[in-house]
Parts: sequence; C-alpha cells; structure tokens
Amino acid sequence: MSLKNKEIWFKKWIIGKQTYEQISAESGYSVSTLQRYFNVMLRKAPKLSYSQNKEVYLLIDGTYFSNEICLVVFRDDVFKQTQLYRITDGEHYEELKEDLENILNLGIKIGGITCDGDKSLLKAIRKVCPKFPVQRCLVHIQRMCKIWLSAYPKSVAGFELREIVCKLHFIDSEVKKQYWIKEFLDWSEKHKEFLNEKSYSQETGRYWYTHKMVRRCFSVI
Repeated sequence: MSLKNKEIWFKKWIIGKQTYEQISAESGYSVSTLQRYFNVMLRKAPKLSYSQNKEVYLLIDGTYFSNEICLVVFRDDVFKQTQLYRITDGEHYEELKEDLENILNLGIKIGGITCDGDKSLLKAIRKVCPKFPVQRCLVHIQRMCKIWLSAYPKSVAGFELREIVCKLHFIDSEVKKQYWIKEFLDWSEKHKEFLNEKSYSQETGRYWYTHKMVRRCFSVI
C-alpha cells in the first residue's frame, strides 16, 4: 500500500469516522492490515509547531457538559483560530497555569486576554503572564447581570441598570464605549444612596447591603 493511500484511508478513519469494516470493503485490504498500518501512523504523530509574528488576543472559556466534562478553549479572537484546548473536569489553577506556559513556550505572542473572570484562571494569568492586559468578557457580564436582576426588576434602579446592561453587546467603537460608560456613571451617581443602603439584624447584630443583587451587578461592571 502506498503512503498516499495509507493517508487517504487513515483520514477516512480519523476524520470521516468510517469503521475498519467500511474502509476494508472500500479499499480491498483486510481489517488486520489496516489496523497494522494505522497503528504505525498513530505512533508518528506530527510535531506541533507554531510560527506567528502577530500578536494574538486570547479568548479563554470553559464549557461544561452534562457528563462532567469541561472543555477549556484558548482561542485567538482576531484570527479566529484555536491555539490550544484541554478536556478536563473543571477549570483548575494548575492546569490553566500549565496551558498558558505551553502557549508561551510555543512562541505565541499574547497581546491581551479576555475571560469570564474565573478566579482560578485569573490566578494563573497573574502567575504566568502578569503584564498582559486582561478584560472581562462582555457577554458573560451581560448574561450574569441579567440573571441577577431578573427579567422584571422590582426597583427603579434595577430596571434602569438592566436597560444599560442590555446595551453592552452593541459597543463596537470607542465613541459608543464612552457613551455607555457615561450612562453607567450617571446611573451610579443617581442611585448612590440606593446602592449603599444597608439592613440590620437585631438578633445577630449584622449589617448587609439591602439591594445585594443590584449592587452585585454594579460591582461586576
């Protein structure tokens, strides 16, 4: 079997998800012969190399599945290319730290990082690449704030803040960014007393912020 034919059948098995029996019927080679060739090719995995002069802006996010599997993806948001991924059971500091170190060791130049603010990830970023600019993902901020505020906030401050939050994903220029920041700052000044209002329990002697969900959104933004 020529090397070219081996690669064709191997790709059909790996990428096309064809079974040994299907490839055997199509190629005329026995299942045992195909297995022998494929095992040799599996032992000769291509060496991972990377050459990139431009900086990448990493979008790091973990997606959880129902079978307790977490897929952590390190994707360049500009060139739309996945730089690295890990299949694990959670977003763990040691693993995230190792992944960031591997990315840097490959020679990838990081211009900035966008993430959802996971504590383990932020800790890994501070350890491996503390000088790189980091920002929170606007989609995650918007999603969490809408959950905390609910679809129909009971307070005027909560209702107004929800309207401001819903405009986050429309920011696509510096001008829109500045307008949004001004609107948010005007809102925070208008409802300063509301945000700082506290409740008191005579039984425990403890104080807490009365409108904690609205304040939580304010703190996250």
